[in-house]
Amino acid sequence: MADDESGYVHRPDTQSADAPVADSDAGTESDDGPEFGTSGWILVGMIGVAFLLVPGAILLLPAAQGVISSFGLTLRDAYLTLPLVPAFALGALAVWSAIRSRSE
Repeated sequence: MADDESGYVHRPDTQSADAPVADSDAGTESDDGPEFGTSGWILVGMIGVAFLLVPGAILLLPAAQGVISSFGLTLRDAYLTLPLVPAFALGALAVWSAIRSRSE
């Protein structure tokens, strides 16, 4: 068996001698997959805002009626508009991510 620099073992007893077979002794995996990177962490943060911060803010809306009325909103308006903020942000993040992945 010949071991090349990619971590694969080429076995001459297989049907195709050029077909790479994973080396079970080394336990190496291919590093060709996409990395999580900065855009992945931005997405995780935005999902955290959408699923943790905004629902927490919705629970606190009745206690913040003075602040809500200073913006000219009723409590009903605040219940309807507050979930729109992460929805628009997640939509913009999806467009940004798609454009970024096409340019790479």
